[in-house]
Amino acid sequence: MAAETLAAGGVAVDVYDSMPSAGRKFLMAGKGGLNITHSDPRDVFLSHYGARTELMAPHVADFDPEALRAWMKDLGVDSFVGTSGRVFPAEMKAAPLLRNWLHRLRAAGVRFHMRHRWLGWTRDEGRFGLRFDAPGGESTHQADVIVLALGGGSWPRLGSDGAWAPLLAEAGIAVAPLRAANSGFDVAWSDHFRARFAGRPVKPVVVRYMDADGANHRKQGEFVVTENGVEGGLIYAFSALLRDRIARDGEAVLSLDLAPGREEARLTDALMKPRGKESSANTLRKRAGIEGVKAGLLRELAPDAAGDPARLASSIKSLPLPLLAPRPLEEAISSAGGVTFEALDERLMARAVPGLFCAGEMLDWEAPTGGYLLTACFATGRAAGLGARAWLVERRR
Repeated sequence: MAAETLAAGGVAVDVYDSMPSAGRKFLMAGKGGLNITHSDPRDVFLSHYGARTELMAPHVADFDPEALRAWMKDLGVDSFVGTSGRVFPAEMKAAPLLRNWLHRLRAAGVRFHMRHRWLGWTRDEGRFGLRFDAPGGESTHQADVIVLALGGGSWPRLGSDGAWAPLLAEAGIAVAPLRAANSGFDVAWSDHFRARFAGRPVKPVVVRYMDADGANHRKQGEFVVTENGVEGGLIYAFSALLRDRIARDGEAVLSLDLAPGREEARLTDALMKPRGKESSANTLRKRAGIEGVKAGLLRELAPDAAGDPARLASSIKSLPLPLLAPRPLEEAISSAGGVTFEALDERLMARAVPGLFCAGEMLDWEAPTGGYLLTACFATGRAAGLGARAWLVERRR
């Protein structure tokens, strides 16, 4: 996005990428249907950037979801709003959009250099000497301005491995430690539960969480049991709060409502009726709608509730799920941390290194899944490109 913005201003642009082909993480984002943005009202949309809302707002407001959809349309890709409010390309794929985009960039004169891993830079009379590990060995290229869009630390096999952090820190650019965002969490499952239910979705379910400030959070949806714990959209929605709570207290506890829409009192009455020769599993299924993985969760997390209808009903409506640790950063969908906004000016230029701009996930912000991540990457890429253009004009003056 920075390359497109610079090229549109008449700047000669070279894109250097460590991978064999461009946009690999973008293609991965579209593997299950490219959720590129969201149709939320602006204030709701911006609220998903949490503590960074005020800092992200100017960039996202300048290239908001409607502008992103118009940009896609201009590339020949229609979009639609799904039932959840999420926005997808009409074909639900990332490849056609990326293919059309790369074609337009090349037609605009943008030159791509693949398999070039950035090693750092030197300064010579106001220009940058960019050092790369390239197919023919180490090479150096000159540039008047640089935009870094090196990603965070998640999915390192696609290129974003966070190896840039020490290089920027050495140059006096503050970098907050990279942490997992939109990640799964470890749970101490028994071997029996893990073997039987790993890979099974839990739905519908309501998750409740009380944060460290006493605020209650509630969301309905689904998540997936994994061999190590839990993951999925409903877990990702709480992941920043849970990660920070675990870092502080060593554990975080979610409360699961396995029977959304059913009142606890009525569940208790239904479970208290004599069951005769009916098995406990059939009683749970017929009277509470609990079976399969939900019944397994009850046995795993509230084993002593089975013989007490009142306790069983209470566990169904409020089952504690202790989380021990977030999954490793390389497994996360995205990452928190990165170049701090204090190290950048309002155009996303490094205060310590004039002419160096940063964009995308390598900046210190995070957001849940739902289109907010990609929108911010597009928006900050455009902002950095505009900032770089303006800086070049100022230097010429």
